[in-house]
Amino acid sequence: MIKICFVCTGNTCRSIMAERLMKKLLKDKKIVDVKISSRGLRACGENITENAKTTLKKFKASSGNRKSVKLGKIDKETLYVVMSQNMKDEIKTNKIITMKSLIGHDIIDPFGGDENVYYETAQDIKKANEILLDKINMWREI
Repeated sequence: MIKICFVCTGNTCRSIMAERLMKKLLKDKKIVDVKISSRGLRACGENITENAKTTLKKFKASSGNRKSVKLGKIDKETLYVVMSQNMKDEIKTNKIITMKSLIGHDIIDPFGGDENVYYETAQDIKKANEILLDKINMWREI
């Protein structure tokens, strides 16, 4: 079983969209041995944002409510994927990568932005997730 945890600041926009977009990608490809979660460095139990839910619907991914979850104890078996380079220093593990390492730039925080900003953010996340899944599939073949 491969475990991946997407991490952002509040777990109300980027990381929850990354989680749900990856779950949809895995379902579409019929991959069942990857467990996906998301957390926030400063999450405090807020709901997923309305614009994130609207955007997830456009991608035909799960768009239901969920309270944000704060990143707690680091699991040595989990690969952590952070939305921006500066978050990497806050998580003490060797099993960590940045979205920048996948697509060449950080994932901007859409919080407070309009639906277009969320949609563009989700497109970047989807692209990064596809690259990450390709890398995971390559590692499996080794």
